[in-house]
Amino acid sequence: MDTKQLLQNLLKLQALELDDIRDDDPDHQIAHRRARIPAPILAHYDRLTVRGKKGVAMVRHDVCTACHMRVPRATVVYLMRGEDIQVCECCGAYLYLPELADNQAPRPVEKPAAKSRKRRELAHAA
Repeated sequence: MDTKQLLQNLLKLQALELDDIRDDDPDHQIAHRRARIPAPILAHYDRLTVRGKKGVAMVRHDVCTACHMRVPRATVVYLMRGEDIQVCECCGAYLYLPELADNQAPRPVEKPAAKSRKRRELAHAA
């Protein structure tokens, strides 16, 4: 199973267990998702949820949304590559990056042009 599918299954499982998704037969859906997740990963996820923590958290602006601690840049790079599942060093939640659609890609912020010293002096004098 590839990393993307694994994270999607974990996210769907978390949403079903937290009642974020309404389903006609949630028990069947939960059992189906659990069957598709490898046992060691599921055990780690269950340890977190038993303690009342989220098992899966998004990384936004290099920060884990579960514990609000900065995630090392190397971890973010691994997440961008999608080669392996990553865990937050602080809270232990499985991490994922939100996928940006092409039209939602962040645009570079342009800095306003700095006023020259002479223009500032003239503006201040007036």
